[in-house]
Parts: sequence; structure tokens; C-alpha cells
Amino acid sequence: MRLIGPFKQVVTLANLPLRGKLLDEQLEIIADGGILTDQDRILKVGNYETLKSENPDVETEEIVGEQVALPAFVDSHTHICFGGNRANDFAMRNAGKTYLEIAESGGGIWSSVQHTRKAPEEELLKTLLERIRFLLELGITTIEVKSGYGLDVENELKMLRIIKKARETTKATLVPTCLSAHLKPRDFEGNNEEYLQYILTEILPKVKEENLANRVDIFIEKSAFQPNESRDFLLQAKELGFEITVHADQFTPGSSRIAVEVGAKSADHLEATIDEDIQFLAKSETVATALPGASLGLGEKFTPARKLLDAGAIVAIASDWNPGSAPMGNLITQASVLAAFEKLTTAEVLAGITFRSAFALGLQDRGILAEGMKADFVTFRTNNFQNVLYNQGSLKSEHVYIDGSRI
Repeated sequence: MRLIGPFKQVVTLANLPLRGKLLDEQLEIIADGGILTDQDRILKVGNYETLKSENPDVETEEIVGEQVALPAFVDSHTHICFGGNRANDFAMRNAGKTYLEIAESGGGIWSSVQHTRKAPEEELLKTLLERIRFLLELGITTIEVKSGYGLDVENELKMLRIIKKARETTKATLVPTCLSAHLKPRDFEGNNEEYLQYILTEILPKVKEENLANRVDIFIEKSAFQPNESRDFLLQAKELGFEITVHADQFTPGSSRIAVEVGAKSADHLEATIDEDIQFLAKSETVATALPGASLGLGEKFTPARKLLDAGAIVAIASDWNPGSAPMGNLITQASVLAAFEKLTTAEVLAGITFRSAFALGLQDRGILAEGMKADFVTFRTNNFQNVLYNQGSLKSEHVYIDGSRI
């Protein structure tokens, strides 16, 4: 056993509901707190001196100076395995070019596909691990990582195998997702439905055989895949034994309803979600995941997180880190900005980047500092946990713990 502390404040996020709005008064804040761990699990959280007196022989790790402790963060939507750079897309977009004009000039998702296909595996693994390290330094210890820049058997498996290698190297928890249905590649001879069938018959069986991912994603949008063909694809993917998540309502509404109908774990983006579909999401177990990084990168409106929470939805917040629409990668900055625009309480933001985001990944053993939970937490050198969001990402983490050990 190990006792870590004392912390000026331990914000446990315990005893909060999974869905709906939260008040900051609901937060459990333990002053002069300590975290008692046993291997990778939390045994107890409480007053440091009390825990020390109750466990006189326990090994202690003393925290010097005023620090606060929070559950480690969870980023449930990223595209951080990619090759190349799309800075020119950003510049062109800001200069007034449309998505179609950028794509026709050689940019867009297809640009990332070409760069990723050409990149050596060693280079992709190196850059993926660098991005993981950046997220770890922010206090993010659980990270979803998508494929989707390969778009054929060889290159989708290449991406997922690289993610698997990264899982074996990093201390972070990586959750791989197969996003072969990102868009129909330009070099595929056939229509959308034929390409989706190609994924179902040629890619997903090999993904299952090699145990590369148990999650499947699809981008439902006018520029990608249409609602009816997407519904059929998702249902067939579920029959193959995959969990489902959906890129939904980014530019046009309606696809979040499909996510709910097929029992998706999450519907991500939702910038264009209309009021009636907010109610539909709120009555479901599908997590509504806001991706403020995409709104910032594209200059588009934010996910209606306030309405979703008020309606009773499960709302998570993720970074969408990708080379095109969301290149920032800093989840803390993005969540802080979303809070300012959508008027989210600190409790709602912290829940959205911890246990609610973990729920979107099917992980209910983290995101809360309480008995039996995974001992992943992050500390900040401050005497007030509110400063983490107040500083909008400029207050850096002091220490990051995974399975009770400082990394």
C-alpha cells in the first residue's frame, strides 16, 4: 500500500450522476487530502493525517508544496495516428476557401490518407508516441485512437497495428477504433454501399482476427456516408461483434438519431443537432460527445452542450485531435473555451473529461477518485482546483499518476 499526499484539495468527482446538469456545490472536495492505493487501485480517499494514523505502516509519498489532485482525464475521440500536415488547409479556410475548394486543390481528408499511406511505419509510430506523450503531460491517461487515414485493407491494418504497438509501449490506456468508414477513398472503384461492404467483408474480419480493435466508427455526412447506408453498415458491424460510435450531426442534423437507434456508445460532434434530436439523445444511453477543437479549427458553432445537459443527456468532451479540423490537441484549453461559450459549470466540464468520457469508451473503472477505481490521477501546483479551467490550459500538470505510480 502507498499513501500519497497531503494535497490542498482532492476533487474526487464521486457520487455524481452519469447524466444531466451538475452544480459545483455537488463536488466532493477533501481538504488536506490523501489517496491510499494498493497496486493499481484506490483503497480510500480522505484526510491525509487520518489515513496515515489509520495505516501506521503504510509507505508514504509526500507531496511538497500546495497541490490539488483530480482524476486523470480521458480523451474519448482522437485521430492522432496520421502522417503529414494540413497547415495549408487551415490557411486556405481562413482565407475564405470552402471545404470543397480545399479538397479539390489537394487538401482535406484525402491529403491525410495519401500522407499516411506513404509514411513508414516507424515514422507513424514515433509521431503517435510523441502525441501520446503530449496528452500524458496534460494529465490525460486514457486516449481513444482511430484509424481512418488508410481506407484500404493494407493501410487500415497498418494503422491499427501501429496503434497496437503504441499500446505495448506507453503507460497510457489506448482504446483503438476502426474508422475505415471515414469516407470512400478516391481510388476505390465502386459506390458508397460497395465500399462499406468491402469494409465489412475484407477489413473488419481481419481486425477481429488480429484483435486490433473492438470499436467501429463511421462519418455520417453529405460529404461522406448517407444515413440509410450508414444505419445498415452499423447494424452489420454490431452483428460482427463490434461496439459502435458515430461521427454525427457535424454539419447537417439527423445522424445522431441513427446513433441512438443502433445503440451506439456515443454520438460525437453534434454541432448541427436540432432540438428534437437533443431530446432523443437525452432519453438514450448514447453519450453526446462535444468536440470543441473542431469548432475552433473550423470556425463553426459549438455543440449545444448546455441544452443537452439540461435535457438530461450524458455529455462528454473530447479533443478530436486530427491534422485537419482540430490540430490543437489541448483538451483542457478546448473544454475551458466550451465552458465559457456554453455556460458549463466546472463540475460539468470535469465530469465531461473524466468519468462521463470514460463511459463513452465502456470504461467504468476510472475518472473518479474512490475505492476500487483505477488509481489514475493528476496534480496541479495551485491551492484552488478552479484554476485548472480558469487558466484555460496554461496551468500545466505537476505530476501524473497511472496505476498509483508517478510517471
